[in-house]
Amino acid sequence: MTEAELFGRWNVDEEEIEFRDRSTKPYINITPVAHTMGRHADKQFEKSKINVVERIANRLMAGEQNTGKKEKTTKIVREALDEIAETTGDNPLEVVVRAVENAGPREETVTLKYGGISVPKAVDVAPQRRVDQAIKFITDAVESGSYKNSRDAHEVLAGELMSAANYDVETPSIRKKEEVERVAAAAR
Repeated sequence: MTEAELFGRWNVDEEEIEFRDRSTKPYINITPVAHTMGRHADKQFEKSKINVVERIANRLMAGEQNTGKKEKTTKIVREALDEIAETTGDNPLEVVVRAVENAGPREETVTLKYGGISVPKAVDVAPQRRVDQAIKFITDAVESGSYKNSRDAHEVLAGELMSAANYDVETPSIRKKEEVERVAAAAR
């Protein structure tokens, strides 16, 4: 049996990739399928079955410049993974998994209404929402970091993923996570 590889380059064997957060492991899929063609769209929680790399590429399509350009965003992600592999020497998929685990907030606020008064309340975040929020924070940082900038999107994505994987609090995705958790702590 041959080992499955993402983009024909990187091993996606679950025994080799370390998941530090057991709660998000079922929601971070690392299968080698890089394009599911929307097969997940008919059910609410099917998005967890999509490869995390494809989810990042899909989320990059949400920006104005890349709307509907799946091939372009997949190329951005592939080049970012190449750059991560060259820089760290590690499997870039492990760096992506660690970045998503680190960038997801564990606590956020909801608004409750008592009488006519709105009161913020801190709540724990579900694991799937943590993964969704982490991907959103990472891709928003890439979009804002590469817009009208001399750096290419793949360079910004590679830097963002490596910084988030190392939990660098100066990186925008980790900063956003910290802000969400700080607001939640104030609402306790």
